[in-house]
Amino acid sequence: MRYTKILLFASMALLCTPSLHAQNDDEKPPVNDEEIVLPEGMQTQEIDSLLKEWNIKNYLQFDDSCETTGENPTFEPEEYMRRLDRLPNVIDMPYNDVIRKYIDMYSGRLRRSVSILLGASNFYNPIFEQALESYQIPLELKYLPVIESALNPGATSRAGAVGLWQFMITTGKQYGLEVTSLVDERKDPIKASYAAAHYLKDLYDIFGDWTLVIASYNCGPNNVNKAIKRAGGVKDYWAIYNYLPKETQGYVPAFVAANYIMNYYCDHDICPVNTTLPQGTDTLRLDRDVRMEQIVATCNITMDELKALNPQYRTTLIPGSARECILRMPTESVNAFLEAGDSIYVNKKLEVTPMKIEVETPKVQSTSRKSKGKSKGRTSSSRTITVKSGDSLGAIAKRNHTTVEKLKRLNGIKGTTIRSGQKLKVR
Repeated sequence: MRYTKILLFASMALLCTPSLHAQNDDEKPPVNDEEIVLPEGMQTQEIDSLLKEWNIKNYLQFDDSCETTGENPTFEPEEYMRRLDRLPNVIDMPYNDVIRKYIDMYSGRLRRSVSILLGASNFYNPIFEQALESYQIPLELKYLPVIESALNPGATSRAGAVGLWQFMITTGKQYGLEVTSLVDERKDPIKASYAAAHYLKDLYDIFGDWTLVIASYNCGPNNVNKAIKRAGGVKDYWAIYNYLPKETQGYVPAFVAANYIMNYYCDHDICPVNTTLPQGTDTLRLDRDVRMEQIVATCNITMDELKALNPQYRTTLIPGSARECILRMPTESVNAFLEAGDSIYVNKKLEVTPMKIEVETPKVQSTSRKSKGKSKGRTSSSRTITVKSGDSLGAIAKRNHTTVEKLKRLNGIKGTTIRSGQKLKVR
C-alpha cells in the first residue's frame, strides 16, 4: 500500500503468498532479471538497523557451532513444487520461473539476512498469529512484516510508512492507530498487528482472493481494480500481472518465495540465529502522564529496555492524561510501578505546593517571640488525620497539599496500603 500512499509494502516480500494455480509455460509472465527488485525490508541497511534493536542485541546470538558449508544446493523444479504443495497453507503456493528467481535470491546472496530474520521471527510470530487468528485469516500472512520492515518496529520507509506492517499515516488512523507528536502507534507491535489483520480482512471482503489481497496490500485496491479492468474483468493475479505496477509484479512471487525459504531454510544449508526469548511482560493502562525517566528510577528497568518494549512513544513522556496509554514492562517492574503509587506520575501542582509550605512555615514562627506564638507555630507544623473509608494516599496527599512520598516518610509506610480508621501524620 506504500505505492498508493496507504501502506508501505513497496519491496519484495520474504513471506507467504496467495497463489492461484500452477502455471504452464504460456501463463508465465515475462520477467527479466533486471526486474527482480530487492524488497526494501530485505536491503542491507534495514538488516543492519534490525541488529541495533534492543531485543536483537540482547537475545540473539550467532551460532558458531552450526555446521554449514555455506553452499546453496539447487533442486529440480518438481522438488520445489512438492515442497510448496506440502506447506499447510490456505493460500495457494504455485511454482514458476519468477518465483524461482526469488527463492534463489533468498537462499543465495540473502542467506545471512534470512538467518537473522529466522531468529527475530521468534519475538513477533506469536503476536502476528494471534492478531491474524482473531480475524480468521490465513496465518501464513505472518511473513508479510519480514519483507516490509525486516521485523523492525521502528522501521521507516522512504515513502514515510512506519512500523512492522509499514502503515502510512492515513491508513493507520483509519484502522485506529493514533499518530501525534507524542505517540505513533504504527510502531506498537500488538496494535499495528491487529490493525493490519483488520485491513487484510477488509481487502479479502473486496476481492475474495488472497493473491489479489496481497497485491492490494502492496499497491492499493485502486491499482488492482484498474489492472482487473484493463485485463477484461478477470480477477486473477497472473492474468492482470502485466497491468500491475512493477513493484507489485514482484510482490506476490516474493511472498511465495519467502514462505518457502522460511520453512525450508535447512534444505538450503542456512543456519538460523539462536534466540533466547525475554522474560514475560505485563501491561498497564495509564490515564495519567508519566515520564520514562521516573519509571527507570523507580522500577528496576533500563531506558533502552523500556523504549524497546514501548516503541510507540516518540518522547520520554507517556501522555496518559490525553488518552489511555499502554505501558509494557517485565512483571517485576510492573509490581514496582504499582508499589510506587501516585508519586510516579507527573503532577505539576504537587511539584509546586510543597515548596510553598516550606517557605510559609518559618514565617509563622517568626511573627512573635511570645511563647504563645511559638506554640501556635509548632501546632501548625504538625497535623494528624484519620483515614476514611475509600481513602488512598494520593487523595489524602491532595487534600492536605503534600505528596504521597512525604506521607509515607512521615508515617513509616513502605507500600501504599492504608486502612479505615488509621491515624496519619500529614505534617
